[in-house]
Amino acid sequence: MRSAPHRLAVFGALMLSAACLAVTGCSRIPGRPGPGPEVIRPDEVLDFPTLYKENCAACHGANGKNGAAISLANPVYIAVAGEQTIQQTAAKGVPGGLMPAFAKSSGGSLTDRQVAIIAQGIIQQWGTPDALAGANPPPYAATLPANANNGQQAYATACARCHGANGEGNAGDPNTGAGKLGSIVNPAYLALISNQNLRSLVIAGRPDEGMPDWRSDAAQPLTDQQVTDIITWLASKRTAEPGQPYRSH
Repeated sequence: MRSAPHRLAVFGALMLSAACLAVTGCSRIPGRPGPGPEVIRPDEVLDFPTLYKENCAACHGANGKNGAAISLANPVYIAVAGEQTIQQTAAKGVPGGLMPAFAKSSGGSLTDRQVAIIAQGIIQQWGTPDALAGANPPPYAATLPANANNGQQAYATACARCHGANGEGNAGDPNTGAGKLGSIVNPAYLALISNQNLRSLVIAGRPDEGMPDWRSDAAQPLTDQQVTDIITWLASKRTAEPGQPYRSH
């Protein structure tokens, strides 16, 4: 049995340790793991690089280009669309296309503030004040009545050299394959892309893939009417049920 002085000594040591912890605020006990890194709630992420990487990069590319969706690192697209349209598109998505809605108010997972940070970040990261160089591009959204026959004629003048006479592709150089482009009237492709996305591509181009904007590949820049008619002609090639038909057995 321990002597009374020994028990008092042990008790005093424990009390001294407790007092030390209380005074210093140190709560770590030897042998116990230290506190882990602080976990930030998803709705508290407010930096553009993280928000873009987690929500946009998979489709639009890690650096805003070379993705499956339209290039965001395109100053012409940013100038034509504008911050309000970019923010609204991120918030509500694009009906008839693959662009989903990201705002919580539209069924997404981001707050309004996070959506605004993405839109502002895109403009600050990739926009340039002189992107249009004083030119007056067709408006972002179509407002004019369209004519598919006129669209086919405008396509032949401005687009056929690269995309083929009927939009069915360009074989490119037979030796190297350079310049080869796939069909833009393929029903599967048209089923995945909205009219607005087609219009944005025609107006802003895809600099990451060498596609010029509305003013670069014809004797005269495309007018609003011509762009509207071209998109209507392309859209007329859509089918109700694209895909490989299967015979019944």
